[in-house]
Amino acid sequence: MNYLTEILNATVYDVAVETPLEEAVGLSKKYGCRFLLKREDLQSVHSFKLRGAYNKMSQLPKEALEKGVLAASAGNHAQGVALSAKKLGIKATIVMPVTTPEIKVNSVKSFGANIVLHGDGYSDAAEEAARLVKEKKLTFIHPYDDPSVIAGQGTVAKEILEQCPRVDSVYVPIGGGGLAAGVAVYIKSVKPSVKVYGVEPEDSDCMYRSIKAGRRVTLENPGLFADGVCVKKPGEETFRLCKKYLDGIIRVSTGELCKAIKDIFEATRAISEPAGALALAAAKKTAKKNETCVAIVSGANMNFDRIRFVSEQTEIGEKREAIFECQIPEKMGSFRKFISKIGKRAVTEFNYRMSDPSHAHVFVGLSVKDQQEREQLVKTFTSAGFPTIDLTDDAIAKEHVRHMVGGHVRGVHDEVVYSFEFPERPGALMDFLSVIAVKWNISLFHYRNHGADHGKVLAGFQVPEAERREFAAALEKIGYQFTDVSSDPAYRYFLGNRD
Repeated sequence: MNYLTEILNATVYDVAVETPLEEAVGLSKKYGCRFLLKREDLQSVHSFKLRGAYNKMSQLPKEALEKGVLAASAGNHAQGVALSAKKLGIKATIVMPVTTPEIKVNSVKSFGANIVLHGDGYSDAAEEAARLVKEKKLTFIHPYDDPSVIAGQGTVAKEILEQCPRVDSVYVPIGGGGLAAGVAVYIKSVKPSVKVYGVEPEDSDCMYRSIKAGRRVTLENPGLFADGVCVKKPGEETFRLCKKYLDGIIRVSTGELCKAIKDIFEATRAISEPAGALALAAAKKTAKKNETCVAIVSGANMNFDRIRFVSEQTEIGEKREAIFECQIPEKMGSFRKFISKIGKRAVTEFNYRMSDPSHAHVFVGLSVKDQQEREQLVKTFTSAGFPTIDLTDDAIAKEHVRHMVGGHVRGVHDEVVYSFEFPERPGALMDFLSVIAVKWNISLFHYRNHGADHGKVLAGFQVPEAERREFAAALEKIGYQFTDVSSDPAYRYFLGNRD
C-alpha cells in the first residue's frame, strides 16, 4: 500500500476539521525550546479517532454498509465510528470495556449507536466483538490495525507539516499504534529529517516491548489509568510501521502524565484525558534547547471524577505539600506556640485530637517550596519542643490516615494492617471479602475511589500469631498487590490500639 498517496487522498474532512497548532508559551519559556500542541481534542468527538474511522467506512462497498458496522473500543474510536455511522446513515454496534469512562459511553449513545459493555480492557472487548462479527455478519472497523484507518490518522501529520514546516520533532501517543504509524510514515516520506517519537505509559508499553523484542508482545495486565491507550498487544501492521519509521519510544510515569495534563490546562484551559497528555509528558523529558517540538494532544474525554486524582498526583509529584506528625504537650499555650512556628505558610490539612493526658499527636499539611524547606520545618518544630516526623513520602499517611485521624481504639488485639490496590472493576471488593472475611475479623477498612485504574485500600484484620502464615497465603491467593504496614508510624500514632 502506498501510504503517502492514501493519506493525501483520505476522505476525513467530511467529519473532521483541521485542528490548530498552538504554542504552550509558558512551557516554551521555562524549557528554552518551542512546544506546540496539536489540538486533536478540538475535534467534534474530542479525539483524532474519527479521522481513521470515517476514512475506512467511507470506502466500504454499499453491501457492507447496509449490513452495518461493529467496533471494539475503550471510547474514542467508538465515538468516531458512531459519528461516522450517523453521517453515512448506517447502523453501528460498539463493544466497550466495562471500565470505559462514563463520559465516553454517553457520547457514543448520543450518536445512536448500540453499545455492548464487555471485559476490563480493549483486548477483552475485541474478543467479544470478533464473536459478534461472526454471529451478526457485520463489518468490523478496527481501531488501529487497518491500512485505511492508519491513513486517516496520518492526515494529522500532513496538517502538522503544513502548519509548521520547520519542526524538529513530533511526539505521538501509542495505544495500538494507528496514529503513531500514520504520522511516522507520512513524516518520514515527506520530511525524513524530522524526528518522530512514540509515547506510552510505563505500565502499558506493549509497542515498546514489542520493538525491543523484535516481535509483538502481549501484556498481561496493562495499566488502565490512560484508558485510551490500554492495549495488550500492538497491531500487526502498526507494529511493522512503527518499528520501521519511529525514531524511538519514550515511556512516562503516571505522575509525569498528570503533570502534563496540568501543563496543557495552563496553556489552553482545556482538560486533556490521560492518553491525550502522553506526548507532552515525553516532550518535556527529552526536548533539547532551541528545538521546535510538536506534541499531539490526542483526546479530551476525561471523567470529571478523575480530575481529583490528577490534581493530587500533580501536587505530590511536585512535592509542594509537606505532611508532618508532631507531638504537642497537653498544657496551656502549647497549641498556640505550635501554630506560631508554622508562620505564614498555607495550611493544607490540620487534624488534632487529644489522645493522652500528657500529649497529643497533630497531623498537619503545609505548602512548601522544596525539600530544603521541609527539612527546615522538622528542625524548627523539634527545637521548639514538638518532636516531629516527616510523613511527606509516607503513602499510608497521604492516602488514608489523613482522612481517618482520631481512630484510636482499645481492646483490639492481634491486629495486622495492610495496604492494598484494588482493581476498579465490579466485584473486586466481593472477591476480596469472599477469601478473607470468612475466617478473620476486619477491624479497620478505608477505601478511596479517586478516579485511577485502581482503588487504594487500608485494612486491618485480627489475626492470631499462629494463623499469620495461613493469612499471608490467603492474601497471595487473591492476586491483589498488598503491603504489610502494621509498623507504619502514621498508623501507630493515629489509628493503633491504645491498650
